Amino acid sequence: MGCSCGTKKDGQVAGCQNNGACGTGGCNKMNVFDWLSNMEMPAIDRFDVLEVRFKNGRKDFFRNQDRLEVYTGDAVVVEATTGHHIGYVSLQGELVRLQMQKRKVANDGEIKKIYRVATVKDLERHTEVKKRELPTLYRAREIIRDLKLPMKLSDIEYQADNTKATFFYSAEERVDFRELIKILAAEFKIRVEMRQISLRQEAGRIGGIGVCGRELCCSTWLNDFKNVATSAARYQNLSLNPSKLSGQCGRLKCCLNYELETYLDALQDIPEVQRPLLTEAGEAFLQKTDIFRKIMWFGFKGDSTWHPLNIQRVNEILELNRLGRKPASLAVDVVPEKDTTAPLNNDLERLDKKYKNKKRKKPRNRGNQRGPRPAANK
Repeated sequence: MGCSCGTKKDGQVAGCQNNGACGTGGCNKMNVFDWLSNMEMPAIDRFDVLEVRFKNGRKDFFRNQDRLEVYTGDAVVVEATTGHHIGYVSLQGELVRLQMQKRKVANDGEIKKIYRVATVKDLERHTEVKKRELPTLYRAREIIRDLKLPMKLSDIEYQADNTKATFFYSAEERVDFRELIKILAAEFKIRVEMRQISLRQEAGRIGGIGVCGRELCCSTWLNDFKNVATSAARYQNLSLNPSKLSGQCGRLKCCLNYELETYLDALQDIPEVQRPLLTEAGEAFLQKTDIFRKIMWFGFKGDSTWHPLNIQRVNEILELNRLGRKPASLAVDVVPEKDTTAPLNNDLERLDKKYKNKKRKKPRNRGNQRGPRPAANK
């Protein structure tokens, strides 16, 4: 990918000197791997639409109608609504056709074109224009605060020809920013475009590190945001703690959907226990379920011990309860009866057998014992 951190006088990329990590937040966002790059197509049959990346991973499609020889990472000057802009080629070839079908972009005359490959002068001017973004952001936030508008300004992107600036903001409700546009256009002498983005898109543009220790998915590869419901956490037996389930955008984490289908497939074999299991020992309540090991733990009221049961045993107990029967316990259905044919005095017979064959010790013969000899007369 091309680096947007600036260039030297000889046209070489200067970089941010951050030892492998991007210091500007724009070099590694939404990178793609072209797995068809080693398959060369005839030049006449090559798809003439390219995918171009702009600041903070924003991408759009442009037509290479002049058949310019460009490569992934090259800076190109593209057509804009008014004037021109500079972006970096992120994808080309047949994968662009697939991306257009995925995003439902029609291959018609509405697609803007690529003017030329960016020269050193174009890149230098673009670098100078980008230096206006941060001061403009701070000043625009002050103006919004003075006007008391219920909106949050998150990012600004200047067009390469310095004639237009796009202000990205998020808001919970509709905002009347007509007065704001007049003030911004008069102060910065540019054409102003206000573009509202969602909180997830805002987190993707700003970036950050998630609780997993990696960069946010929305700022590295995820560009299609799907609805995330609290039921996804319930199916995965996760604690319904908003602070743990919410991401940096304040919404439910997108990664809750990643393994949801696997859990739903495994839950098809788990029986639904909507009421406690009835046994002769009492009512057993469901405490925990190991979905992949297919083990369910039950505990009796007032007892801290949990009893693990496999799903086959749980289904057996549920069937017995449905028929109006109760098993003796969670482990067995019937308690084995005692043997009533045994003699009543079984314990006495056991003691008799113990001492019957035991030999008595012979008493010692005390008659042969002699007393002490009398002392001899002297």
